[in-house]
Amino acid sequence: QVQLVESGGGLVQAGGSLRLSCAASGRTFGSYAMGWFRQAPGKEREFVAAITWSAHSTYYADSVKGRFTISRDNAKNAAYLQMNSLKPEDTAVYYCAARLYPTASIETYEYDYWGQGTQVTVSS
Repeated sequence: QVQLVESGGGLVQAGGSLRLSCAASGRTFGSYAMGWFRQAPGKEREFVAAITWSAHSTYYADSVKGRFTISRDNAKNAAYLQMNSLKPEDTAVYYCAARLYPTASIETYEYDYWGQGTQVTVSS
């Protein structure tokens, strides 16, 4: 079992920044990959970023590449999503997810555990 709790969401103006955190507990954090996904009202949940267990490799959706950075600190059992140059279209509920494999994935169905989500709202 893995428990995930996101934090750091909020309201920000376009062009601003936010840093999301995901605190994990349960299984050894350094043994599995992590991902961030988001879901806007009326839309399907979509991939944002992912990172392998070792942080050796990272992956990003084209829509956030160059603006968002995923990272992890295995000693602190935490993953992060630094979001810069935010746009109104980034408004969504953001979820962190754990995939019980060392390699990352961009597919929602390949993740085994999910957090409850944190709201990010970007005003124009």
